[in-house]
Amino acid sequence: MKRGPGALWPRRGVLLALASVLLACGRPDDPQAALEAAVQRLQDALEARDADAVLALLDARFRAQDDLDREWARKTMALMFLRYQQVKVIAVARSSRVDPAAGRIGRTEAQVLVTGAQELIPERVTPYAVRMEWWREGDDWKLRDLRWE
Repeated sequence: MKRGPGALWPRRGVLLALASVLLACGRPDDPQAALEAAVQRLQDALEARDADAVLALLDARFRAQDDLDREWARKTMALMFLRYQQVKVIAVARSSRVDPAAGRIGRTEAQVLVTGAQELIPERVTPYAVRMEWWREGDDWKLRDLRWE
């Protein structure tokens, strides 16, 4: 079977089609995709124990459970990251949506398990029902409100 330059075109076509689909899904003008990416960045930053990256995702008016603020978030992460070498946030179920009436507001609901471990075996596993409200500033989504049960 002879392979010439023309034999590569079908492969290139598949790669180009795949690349265009991936780029279309992540367009900055796609608020839904940008919201889902922000939620994933939050999860990744928590698991990487990167408090600065988490704080960068929080809105200046961030509130948790009505009366906790950014300073509480910073202190809580510092304690958690000191106590546990490994932090995992396992989203059992997660859905995000942009409010159609107010395109600047997004909401995420998730059932998550948060684990903390020093070695391989988790020392603590805590389930939470989490609700997040995000506000879009330009192309960026910032977490404004966090509630959990």
